[in-house]
Amino acid sequence: MEAELSKSFAHHNFNKMTKISKNRKLALSKYDPTKAYSLADAAKLVKEITTTKFDASIDISVRLGVDPRKANQMVRGSVSLPHGSGKVLRVLAIVTPDKEAEAKAAGADFVGLDEYIEKIKGGWTDVDVIITMPSVMGKVGALGRVLGPRGLMPNPKTGTVTMDIGKAVTESKGGKIDFKVDKAGIVQALVAKASFDSSKIADNANELLQTIMKLKPSSAKGQYVRSIYMSSTMSPSIEIDSKFLGQ
Repeated sequence: MEAELSKSFAHHNFNKMTKISKNRKLALSKYDPTKAYSLADAAKLVKEITTTKFDASIDISVRLGVDPRKANQMVRGSVSLPHGSGKVLRVLAIVTPDKEAEAKAAGADFVGLDEYIEKIKGGWTDVDVIITMPSVMGKVGALGRVLGPRGLMPNPKTGTVTMDIGKAVTESKGGKIDFKVDKAGIVQALVAKASFDSSKIADNANELLQTIMKLKPSSAKGQYVRSIYMSSTMSPSIEIDSKFLGQ
């Protein structure tokens, strides 16, 4: 019996591996992995090589010529995608009572103050974006150990620490995304869903790339954008020609 189960499991895994390799082989037959494509062409291709049954996420990865360990070379910001990200974000507004109605009217999923501070202290982080106000940052800042590793700490540079709570919530719900260069010098961000028209994928990706270009640190030497790749969930990566960025 055990031998039969083992054989069945091995057969299942083989079939699974065969299916994955077939999908990958099909994807690789539709483009040249050694070639860099225009943004418009990459957006069309990424739709063609996406084989998931669900609406896959489209990501952009940008390798930058910066040293993230140096404070004056940290690249970090936010961008409002023209066509939204396609992802429904859960927004928490940690605000004083006088701002609660504004946050709720703008569409925040969770609104409050001390009760959410306590929930987060207990390990609750079931949100995608946290928006707060300067007067509350003292309390929110103390949650750094929980929020920091998850990329949820509000920051004035990304517009998530503000007195204009309604605007911040509306932008987050409408397609504003935050991005930050990682330790390896790479910015990775979701820009669309595979169900988007290719022109909308390209528009969103271009908006992100142009924003990253504007944030080039004056202390960064040499080539700023080293490489750009576009991919969807479980798809191979397509290289994008960075010449159009005009660096």
